[in-house]
Amino acid sequence: MSGIETSLFFTIQILAVAIFPSRYSTMATTAKTCNKPWADGPCPLVETPQYTTGKTDIFTLGATHMAHIHNTILRGYNSIYLQAPYVTNEDKADFVGYAQAWFRFVKSHHDDEELELFPKIEEVLGTKGLWDEMHKEHVSFLPGLTQFNDYLAQLPEPFDFDGAELCRIMSNFQDAFNSHFHNEIKTIASFADLPGAPKSSSVEAERASAILKTWGKKTVTKAGYTDVVPCFLLNLDTTYEDGMWANWPPMPKLVWWGLVNVAGAYHWGWWKFTSCNSAGKPRALFSL
Repeated sequence: MSGIETSLFFTIQILAVAIFPSRYSTMATTAKTCNKPWADGPCPLVETPQYTTGKTDIFTLGATHMAHIHNTILRGYNSIYLQAPYVTNEDKADFVGYAQAWFRFVKSHHDDEELELFPKIEEVLGTKGLWDEMHKEHVSFLPGLTQFNDYLAQLPEPFDFDGAELCRIMSNFQDAFNSHFHNEIKTIASFADLPGAPKSSSVEAERASAILKTWGKKTVTKAGYTDVVPCFLLNLDTTYEDGMWANWPPMPKLVWWGLVNVAGAYHWGWWKFTSCNSAGKPRALFSL
């Protein structure tokens, strides 16, 4: 960044701290209470292949990175499902905004897989049809996901939001949705055992690794810095799997802080419903 851009960046940060301290005070609570549900259910979280197997081949690593993304989506789903029946009238507008940001996250993730990731990986491995089962699983939950968004988008007023109705809609696609977000991780990790899997340190392996890394970053950031990125970061539990992923994703803490507290300030009211605070630590769900 130029000197002017750097000065502007830090000026924005200082202003954000001055203007929004009370709005972000809810992010300071880090307790995961034992007597209340947290965002690790009703959809169980995905175990990362690297944690469970200790392998470090490119597809185990790629599947592990994908598992982190999937877990943020699942925590988002769970936080919406659990809190929906208890949202007060004064918080309904913010909750609807949060739920729609989550939908945009999932939709962008799905579209990028179908249009970019799936065909590129098939090209690297030289095998067609690797994702056939994943295509079928996408089809199994997309109608319900569309109904989820349609319900929120077509509310006459946020005050008309009915948490029980949203939970009914979510329950209809929950099993298929949850199953897919687990199965896809197993599918990606299994590519390491294919006859055409690139050998370690080969040009093909480096290409496959670059595809997975680039796609993983792009699928979040391209969807929106003021809505999807904060939704992602504020549902990312850095204590997961014994804190093995405390530094994932690899980014400077200052950048993380800016994405949450500066970019996220645009929709500050939405993020009180997330499952984690701005430091990536689990916290009690707001509406519970």
